[in-house]
Amino acid sequence: MQFSSMEGEHRYADLVRVADRTIVGLDFDGTLSPIVDDPTQAKIHPAAAEVLIELAPHIAAIAVITGRPARQALDLGGLEDVGDAIQAAGKELYIFGQYGNERWSSRQRRIVAPRPPRGLATFERDLPRTLRLAGATDAYVEDKGLAVAVHTRRLPDPQAAFERLLPPLRSLAERHDLVVEPGRSVIEVRSPGSHKGLVVEKLAAELDARGFLFAGDDLGDLEAFEAVAELEKQGLATVRVCSASQEQSALLPLSDIVVKGPEGVVALLRQLRLDITQGSATG
Repeated sequence: MQFSSMEGEHRYADLVRVADRTIVGLDFDGTLSPIVDDPTQAKIHPAAAEVLIELAPHIAAIAVITGRPARQALDLGGLEDVGDAIQAAGKELYIFGQYGNERWSSRQRRIVAPRPPRGLATFERDLPRTLRLAGATDAYVEDKGLAVAVHTRRLPDPQAAFERLLPPLRSLAERHDLVVEPGRSVIEVRSPGSHKGLVVEKLAAELDARGFLFAGDDLGDLEAFEAVAELEKQGLATVRVCSASQEQSALLPLSDIVVKGPEGVVALLRQLRLDITQGSATG
């Protein structure tokens, strides 16, 4: 792992000292799982499950905070089994799907979710025409139940298609009282009023946390980074981790630690566990 500054190194050391009351929050795609052309085929890093299970006894809780539906994250990541192991260790795994609109935990073991937002059905009705006018009829449209994601990764020039689509999709979303969440070659449209930052704030308060580490990779994680910065102002030990890629760099200037993709995230979590246990042994 690479610290962005000496201050980032100090923040990490402070977080290790309050590890038993620290929450580790993680994005899914690009952070736990490599980005793939077909989002239904995403799998978490092969070592991620073991590392999460080994880390959990030493911290307050682990939370996966993702734009994916919670059920997808659970199934693709094998996270129900991970949750069983974490719960057996006396700790809890949380899954917050669709930017916090859905919640699952290893203790409750059911997904709590609201009804689909008003306007989503009519947005989907108007979407094909918008794609056609933008020359992106072959974009992959993913219906998430509470949101719609338009993926450009499979198109001949994903970035150019993304840039063409973003303005008309934002305009269409606004007409239906919805908001747009840009990501890596994906534009998600969902209801306003929920984002990853709110999840960070609420979970920190709910668990009376003294530390919070969050790792993410793209613009959808920006609010979480901002919320972690606010927690620092309240006196919590905080660390912001960028799972870096060549596609997205928006989080780099805000990060305390930069790692290379999911492999780097897994290595960081493994090092965190080691530093916590060594600190306990020598403290």
